[in-house]
Amino acid sequence: MALSDEIKERLDIVDVVTGYVPSLQRAGRNHKAPCPFHAERTPSFVVFPERQSWRCFGACATGGDVLSFVMRMEKLTFADTLALLATRTGVSRPRSQQSRQHINVLHRINASAAAFFQGVLRSGQGIAARAYLQQRGLDAETIDGFQLGLSPGSGTTLKEHLVSLGHAEEQIVAAGLVMHSEDAPDRDMFVSRLMFPIHDDQGNVAGFGARSLDGSEPKYLNSPRTEIFDKGRILYALHRAKGSIREQWEGVVVEGYMDAIAAHQYGCHNVVASMGTALTEHQVALLKRFGKRFVMAMDADAAGRQATFRSLRDSWLALSGATDVSLGMVLLPFGKDPDELIRADVSAWRRSVAESKPLLDYLFDSVPGVWDLSTSAGKQQVVDELRHVVYSMGNVFDVDTSYRRLAYILEVSVETLKASFGSGRPQGASPSRRVQQRPAVAAPGTFEADTRDLLTEHTVAMVLQWPDLRRYVLDLDTDCLERWEDRQLFTSWLKCSSIGELQQGLDEDLQQRAEYYLSLPLPPMDLHEREQAVMDCSHHLEVRRLRRLKEEEGLVLGQDAGDVDGVAGLEAVSEQVIETNERLRRLFHGKPS
Repeated sequence: MALSDEIKERLDIVDVVTGYVPSLQRAGRNHKAPCPFHAERTPSFVVFPERQSWRCFGACATGGDVLSFVMRMEKLTFADTLALLATRTGVSRPRSQQSRQHINVLHRINASAAAFFQGVLRSGQGIAARAYLQQRGLDAETIDGFQLGLSPGSGTTLKEHLVSLGHAEEQIVAAGLVMHSEDAPDRDMFVSRLMFPIHDDQGNVAGFGARSLDGSEPKYLNSPRTEIFDKGRILYALHRAKGSIREQWEGVVVEGYMDAIAAHQYGCHNVVASMGTALTEHQVALLKRFGKRFVMAMDADAAGRQATFRSLRDSWLALSGATDVSLGMVLLPFGKDPDELIRADVSAWRRSVAESKPLLDYLFDSVPGVWDLSTSAGKQQVVDELRHVVYSMGNVFDVDTSYRRLAYILEVSVETLKASFGSGRPQGASPSRRVQQRPAVAAPGTFEADTRDLLTEHTVAMVLQWPDLRRYVLDLDTDCLERWEDRQLFTSWLKCSSIGELQQGLDEDLQQRAEYYLSLPLPPMDLHEREQAVMDCSHHLEVRRLRRLKEEEGLVLGQDAGDVDGVAGLEAVSEQVIETNERLRRLFHGKPS
């Protein structure tokens, strides 16, 4: 499946557009709003959920899919749009062969480091560390299964070991295992620490977490951000938990490494760790691939109630808009963290998970215990903390319920509360700008061929392989091409003088698409047959585009009268229908279908 297709499979256009255009409202089976691309009073912008497309029936007179919408709203290039949405949906971008080889090297270096740390833990240097793990209740099988280790006390031992295995120093630095400085000798990143290898969801060692055993600060130290490690894009133990999450359709998110490890040792295999941070959008996207319900279990006495509240709030916001996934909160006995509760009474832990309450309810219910509500300043602080939560609600009814609920907690009127919120939605990094996601669906597999647009493929392949035919498609509307990357490739080709120039100017995603078309077999034809084939394909592409436009116009006209009047006006849409019919008539005049 192409990268753009995989991204679109995980997005719902209504959620995405609503994030940029809060005024989008349901109009029959579709949604309408004033067009965000030009100033207007009467809504002419329509989103078609069933087709996952949008169209402006006003001055823009254009439309497209979710990619084209984000591209226009963010004013990004095609490549940057793919990169943005790939990040927000958790889709891995395809890498070049050279890049993949480099990534594989970094994974191998980390695997070698993990094995080395395990050896140090088993040696005489690891006596104190092994005693600590035993005191924490971990058995030998668990220690080996999670590849726990110990970094040596010397500042260069790991580097020397990895170099002896044939790894280059610059690659060891790139893996985040050695600190490089122009002013001082290179030294190991981790010294005298208990080591927790952190795997990606495929089981590759991406980085490390390290705990001090002598009280030195920081207590926990993570690998720096590298090409394969980003703390906000990975979940500890997911590679071990994903099977159980998929089977139970439920996962549990704890804070720390030891919490997750203890859960797995006692048979709770659907537990992962966020490593002490709020869930990010990327982590949510990872979780959604395996389950539908997730609960969070944070330490009841976590340092700083307000910090804990904000972490939970941000986790809820990362999930907002994902209507197919629920997020709950495990209520732990005060003073107990998951690790302690699991080791003391695993059945009590299971009950706590089963009795978890919706996270949104927990947020509202915990407000009185976090802020001083006896002062105006305390109440305003609560409003500021929950502003984005209220604005991220799915519809006006949920927003109204949240207003009334929060007004009751703060002991103020709803009108006073709304006034404290101010007018409009908050700007900046508002959840309303967050691109929401649809659940990923399975790749087409054996049915993938049925989804190919053969007409477009044949046309683009001809004009790429036979450059002299470009003059026959100079006036072709790029909206005729179904796939967004085909439009970008086609437009770029019309601006280039040679295939070599085209390939040099394309990003990696479009280069692969161009190579596909250049290698696509075409039937043998003489020059006249080629010219006729390109003209015929161009004709059929334009006919298909106009028919699709007629369908969208029909969808608008088929709405309830009250809705139609608000979408560019019934008369305006009717005029576009007449114009589309006339253009189709001219296309067919004197030329058989």
